[in-house]
Amino acid sequence: MEDKQTYLEQLNGQQKEAVLYNDGPSLVVAGAGSGKTRVLTNKIVYLLEQGMPPYSILALTFTNKAAREMKNRIAALTDEQAAKWLWMGTFHSIFYRILRYESEAVGYPHDFTIYDTADTKSLIRSIVKELQLDDKVYRPGLIQGRISNAKNALITSRAYEHNREYGQYDEKLHIPLFGEIYRRYQERCFQAGAMDFDELLMQTNLLFRDHPDVLEKYQSKFLFVLVDEYQDTNFAQHLIVTRLCEKRRRICVVGDDAQSIYSFRGANIDNMLRFKDNYPECRIFKLEQNYRSTQNIVNAANSLINKNRGQIHKTVYSHNEPGSKIGVQPAQSDYEEGHMIASQIASTHRREQCAYADFAVLYRTNAQSRVIEDALRSRGIAYKIYGSQSFYQRKEVKDVIAYFRMVVNPHDGEALRRIINFPARGIGDTTVGRLFAAASIHRVSAWTVLCSPAEYNLPVNAGTLRRLDDFGHMMQELIDENGKQSAVDMAKLVVNRSGIMTEFFQDRTLENINRQENLQEVLKAIVEFSHNRREEGVEQVSLTDFLVEISLITDQDQDASEHADKVMLMTVHAAKGLEFDHVIISGMEENLFPSLMSADEQRAIEEERRLCYVAITRARKSCTITYAKSRFRNGKTSPCTPSRFLKDIDPQFLDLPEKQVFMPPAARDARYERIVINGSYSAQNMRKIHEYPHLSRIQASDNRQEENIQTLCGLSVGDSICHNRFGKGKILSFEGSGADAKAIILFDHLGKKSLLLKYAQLTKN
Repeated sequence: MEDKQTYLEQLNGQQKEAVLYNDGPSLVVAGAGSGKTRVLTNKIVYLLEQGMPPYSILALTFTNKAAREMKNRIAALTDEQAAKWLWMGTFHSIFYRILRYESEAVGYPHDFTIYDTADTKSLIRSIVKELQLDDKVYRPGLIQGRISNAKNALITSRAYEHNREYGQYDEKLHIPLFGEIYRRYQERCFQAGAMDFDELLMQTNLLFRDHPDVLEKYQSKFLFVLVDEYQDTNFAQHLIVTRLCEKRRRICVVGDDAQSIYSFRGANIDNMLRFKDNYPECRIFKLEQNYRSTQNIVNAANSLINKNRGQIHKTVYSHNEPGSKIGVQPAQSDYEEGHMIASQIASTHRREQCAYADFAVLYRTNAQSRVIEDALRSRGIAYKIYGSQSFYQRKEVKDVIAYFRMVVNPHDGEALRRIINFPARGIGDTTVGRLFAAASIHRVSAWTVLCSPAEYNLPVNAGTLRRLDDFGHMMQELIDENGKQSAVDMAKLVVNRSGIMTEFFQDRTLENINRQENLQEVLKAIVEFSHNRREEGVEQVSLTDFLVEISLITDQDQDASEHADKVMLMTVHAAKGLEFDHVIISGMEENLFPSLMSADEQRAIEEERRLCYVAITRARKSCTITYAKSRFRNGKTSPCTPSRFLKDIDPQFLDLPEKQVFMPPAARDARYERIVINGSYSAQNMRKIHEYPHLSRIQASDNRQEENIQTLCGLSVGDSICHNRFGKGKILSFEGSGADAKAIILFDHLGKKSLLLKYAQLTKN
């Protein structure tokens, strides 16, 4: 715990200046590892010391984890009550809070539901099916992404449908009915009393635009606004913050333009680069001392990012030890690269007696993880893929949560769709389809139809009506109980009356045991949540409160630190905000990192370069970059060239390998593949072999099969060789003869292998 009296003394000069200036707008440009969280935290503490009421301070973050950490630090430096009354949280959680207060103005129920990505895609699928469209053309992921982009640009479904240019663009993309899907999606969400994450931002903007009295209330309420990771804000977030600050202009934004890597989510780096244009009187503070990494890592990252044109210039430095240079290690193939990485982790683990959890392997795309996983498993090295399915996305957990959602908001269509026949109660897909079709025709929620099927002419038989009625009565009883009981008691009541408990505990199969454990974990989470809230002074904790908490968890809120000692595998995007002693960046090749999709656009290349900068600056002690000379992609092995970003880094900070001779072009020639794979040694093929001298190792013709193949190959025990997948090695011995001759080879990263010479693609070093 930091001393309350000396917290300012613990800041460096740059940090202290940023904390003490609060007379107008300020931009804090925080280099990687420069202590930006400490600045934000101490700035809030300083504002409280100056007499500013905690409820008048608005602090916006991108993750719940960041908000929690800051609140805990503030509580340690002031008192828990002050921290409790701060308006501090993620953009979505704060705007959700405002929209609940102003629900009447926006026309949504007070306890509206929040749809996650799975809910959104499920609703889109049902609309696509309803319109009898091809779901391979109107893919849910594509439609969801386009709806998200429209909302972040504050384009409503009505505005979209009335814009001819948008329609023409959709025609080019072969999705001419996108506007219709967007409109129906919005209508269904409204009928269900639900908003997705993007709708929270759009509705807040519409609230402030259409209700100036409400805007004025919050402008008067918030005396100071602070925003973390400002480089990651999108247009909607930027506009809300601008509106809130347009009168007082007391705002502090913190971020690093060099770490702006989320344009695919709508983030706009110009919000930060042009901050001074919006606030000409703003003061700019630069946090340039890196406390995380060695000098070599910092200097290498600087030399890389300096190649970008669009940036706020700063010179990040480190007073830590110089450290080792960044290692650059080529591999013959992605297969060898995976084993090379596993070998390095194993040797460093033994040599330095460090934990496996100190290592992170970063990659540009998720598909790269497979060969790395295989290599780690082959050595018995435990690993965890960061960013894999979270607890609250598991099927049985989502089923239980859907019941809770229905109890809180019975008009939640996606929750109803999920639980109406779980556990199985004889209500099939046909009936569910008719239920939602009737709801769509009459423009009401599916729950409304279920409660009065005759009124809406629901076309089902008497038996089905009885089953629907039984389900409706059960849910209505639970709905009536909600509000009378605590969150914990209500959750237990739901799992018992719904039949979930019986369903999960009917046998002890491995699958059901996992479900039982996950169900118990949900109930445990509600108990812990309620206990924490009570400790914070909230006496009555409802199921709604718990649903809000878990609904606002983002994919950036996962905790990379586990008690288990495991190597962390993750994309570079997922690694932002994390740090590790040892970082290995794999696949540093053209058309992979940078991505092929960014190759022809300067702005996109600059973002890829920033992504590379983020990767390097995750490392505290050591950083290694690997690349493969060939990679198996799209069903075939293709040649690769090192990434341009390797050339962007000043070589004085790199530990470069000896000059490598790339595989001869013939080894990548389709004709060569036919010769080797088909095993055809005709006179015609022999002429082709002579065109490529490095292939002289192959058996020349059928009538020479009994000759000693190693002689034909020109290989001897002790020779250093190279294999186009396994990399470099040394021949230990030969065994067998003729067509069965084998070489026993000790490879640098894969250990000992026995290869049949007539198929082994070996070249002598």
